[in-house]
Amino acid sequence: MTTGAAAPESYYERTGEHGFKPTAHAGGAWNADEQHFSPLAGLVVHAIDRHLARRPEPLALARISYDILGRIALDECGITVETLRPGRTIELLEASVVIGGRTVVRARAWLLATLDSSSVADSPHTRLPAPEELDVWAMDEEWSGGYVSSIEVRRTPPSRRGRTTAAWVSSPLTLVAGEPVSALASYMALVDTANGIAVQQDPTAWMFPNLDLTVHLHRPPSGPWTGLDTTVTFGPSGQGLTSSVLHDIDGPVGHAEQILTVRPLS
Repeated sequence: MTTGAAAPESYYERTGEHGFKPTAHAGGAWNADEQHFSPLAGLVVHAIDRHLARRPEPLALARISYDILGRIALDECGITVETLRPGRTIELLEASVVIGGRTVVRARAWLLATLDSSSVADSPHTRLPAPEELDVWAMDEEWSGGYVSSIEVRRTPPSRRGRTTAAWVSSPLTLVAGEPVSALASYMALVDTANGIAVQQDPTAWMFPNLDLTVHLHRPPSGPWTGLDTTVTFGPSGQGLTSSVLHDIDGPVGHAEQILTVRPLS
């Protein structure tokens, strides 16, 4: 008797209509008992996808902005999505992530109707080198946590602190066990990795977690690779900024910004 291939591992398991339990692969880089925000960002988009499935006409995600309101424990979470501004061509949604009775993340997403603008499509950003042209970077030698250990990273050597001109991130894991997940949700589950791609300082000496993540898209991305052209800036008074031009294998797709709180670990 033959058996089928084992199901791929996942970052989350569904526990109910709105509930999800993180696996060890969702573990954070700063603390082992916290979630890394990257897969959670993708999970929020997955919840938005399900909310939009009831619409008669599809809309495209143009911007999503996440506010991280507090510690994101490696524990079961609930995600709800509501429509704040309904519309046929423009719609605004809000998603809330609750852990232990406390809202830890709020996200707002602007969605737009699609139309054919291919005749004027253009971007000044050049395509990144293909993933197979870059060397594998053992990110888990610099960072810890279940999420970092789960991903494959390829990048150009940093030209200086805080600058990586080309990096690709991919994961063999599914986002939610046993569920189909859109290319957009899978792509978004890797974007928050940007804050660890081009570090300004040794993460064992300095903390610089992001308080938010805002992504603007000018076209829907495809997988399985999330491309990052990333710059990290530290200011003189405890603030920092991670800025990335986002790519898929066909070229640029948008931009991501993350505000950082910078403080020494000692």
